[in-house]
Amino acid sequence: MLSDSLKKQIRHNYEKITQALPNFQKRQAQNFLIAEIAKVLAGEYDKSRRILVAEAGTGIGKSLAYILAALPVAQKMKKKLIISTATIALQEQLMHKDLPFFLRHSDYKFAFTLAKGRQRYCCEHKLFTAQQEDAQQAMFTEKPHSGDMHLLKKLNAAYLAGKWHGDRDSWPEQIPNRIWQNIVADKFSCKRALSQHRQCPFHRARDAVNKADVIIVNHALLLADLELGGGIILPEPEHCFYILDEAHHLPKISRDFSSAQVNIKNSIDNLKKTKSLKQHIDRLVKRQTVIGPGLNLLESAVDLEAHLKETQQFFKINPQFLGDTNQYRFPLGELPEPLLDLILNLKEASKKCLSALRKLSNIIDEEVKDDNIKHSEVEPLLIDIGSFIQRIENMNSLWHMLTKARNEKYAPMAAWVEIENEEISLQASPLEVGAILEHIFWSQASAVILCSATLTSLNSFAYFQRQSGLRDDDGTQFLRLKSPFDYEKIPLVIADMQYDPTQKNFDSELVDKIDNAIIDKEAHLVLFSSYWQMNLVAQKLQKKYKSALLVQGELSRRLLIETHKKRCDKGLTSILFGTASLSEGLDLPGHYLTNLMITKLPFAVPNSPVEEAHSEWIQSKGGNPFMQLSVPETSKKLIQSCGRLIRNEADTGKIIIFDKRVKTKRYGKGLLDALPPFNIQFEVKHD
Repeated sequence: MLSDSLKKQIRHNYEKITQALPNFQKRQAQNFLIAEIAKVLAGEYDKSRRILVAEAGTGIGKSLAYILAALPVAQKMKKKLIISTATIALQEQLMHKDLPFFLRHSDYKFAFTLAKGRQRYCCEHKLFTAQQEDAQQAMFTEKPHSGDMHLLKKLNAAYLAGKWHGDRDSWPEQIPNRIWQNIVADKFSCKRALSQHRQCPFHRARDAVNKADVIIVNHALLLADLELGGGIILPEPEHCFYILDEAHHLPKISRDFSSAQVNIKNSIDNLKKTKSLKQHIDRLVKRQTVIGPGLNLLESAVDLEAHLKETQQFFKINPQFLGDTNQYRFPLGELPEPLLDLILNLKEASKKCLSALRKLSNIIDEEVKDDNIKHSEVEPLLIDIGSFIQRIENMNSLWHMLTKARNEKYAPMAAWVEIENEEISLQASPLEVGAILEHIFWSQASAVILCSATLTSLNSFAYFQRQSGLRDDDGTQFLRLKSPFDYEKIPLVIADMQYDPTQKNFDSELVDKIDNAIIDKEAHLVLFSSYWQMNLVAQKLQKKYKSALLVQGELSRRLLIETHKKRCDKGLTSILFGTASLSEGLDLPGHYLTNLMITKLPFAVPNSPVEEAHSEWIQSKGGNPFMQLSVPETSKKLIQSCGRLIRNEADTGKIIIFDKRVKTKRYGKGLLDALPPFNIQFEVKHD
């Protein structure tokens, strides 16, 4: 329960924070969000299931709300506060704006940091080694470019002077990959047990994470930690309160993260290196205990290679699985019995191989701790065996997914095979990740707050519930708060179109409609569902609008937006053409956007094996994939697209949708009803 003193503390700091914010307007929805977050975290609704799903409309101020509510409760209950986001932009806002502001203007005393993956940090030892001329030739796989050595010396000097802390993102210029790959921290050799790595930037960053009260992280790194059981990269889940901002991205990121693939040829080639790995171990480790696991490693690798060749042969003598498309998806994820037998053999062999590798790795670690191997000699071995373990673990993961027993209660795996350049790859992915998230996250965390401006589809949480595995009856709280913006003053025009996007004359009609809708000396954003359609329209209009037409892909995203804003600041016409990636996370307030055009409803084409398998499974259960998947996803994307126009209360402008299906199809009304309360107008054709 929230104590009176904690409530008083939250109210007092709310006053301090809001008084320090220029032109701040108190909002009832924000106050309610603060109260609900605090109550859920304190266990007022359910002490064993402290989860809140909160859709907070644009302009409510959700980041202020969750920091204000969660920080004091976390400190009172001695929990770490982890804020996870999907985008770098929000991470930077929290790190460089929101949290420093709270630290300056509230009574809260806390330390905060940004947790990043190991690949974002250099290895101190590798950086120092790179300064030695005799080591440089061995380090670079290609001839160094002019200036590469100079940059390495600059990095080293800045690091030694304490002006750079080894973080790739904090260096003022871009560090080329060809340089970074030679100094990047390696999870296999950059171990604290090795004296020359104890002060590596990555380990010091992890020390900062352990000491911090608030940790900013991205969804991918959070999932990486949870998949490992939690407490490996970040603090243990039971000791943490989690805030998942931009939570609508979580299901897709989780699904992508949980997929696996194996290229058979590459795997066979890598297994041929087993003998040299064994010899490398024998040269450095003189203990008798390596003999048994060493022999097991060789035997299991031979078996694994043989079974991979048998699998390769299976597809060569069964060409029906790889037709003209070079891809075949197994219906409902069920493999033919001969292939399943082969995968079961691979599963057993990879299990034995992995067991032998882990025993050998543990023996090597013991030898390092006992100083029985020179550190300079052991690093290449640690990299070799670590990379080997990682590859076999990936294989093992795929074999488990492909042989997982069907459970009618849950969706099956999507399983498919691809061939490219005559190389065969087997792949698998879960269709729905709710059960996975329940196992690794919802049931393990002390508390989770999920928030976003778009968590509902068609005015319901049902679609997100199905994606995330959270339910109305499991103790999870659901909250929907509308934006305070005055949407009714914004006209949303449904253009009078003769053709819909499925008809061949739509594109030529669309060109004329967009041309007629462009207003001189105003700022436009035209959102397309595909690059080819965008480029087609751009080609038709380029001659007329010249430099006013800015097309995504012709410039970097940053330069594209900068050019657009400069034109707007000069009072010139600016027309920004973009695809789905500009329909979310693009902030063009005020005069930077007054005319938003949506060329067609953002239906995704279910052409990936995972999407096809998901549709197939729903259909097999008597459902309608279009209404259960496509329409809800389109509803969410349409809300995000329309949200580009109004970013603050003073914004004005107009939205035009050039897709007649919103008024001619039965799902159209539902899509419009789910939008904020715009002033919807149906264009009337004038003769």
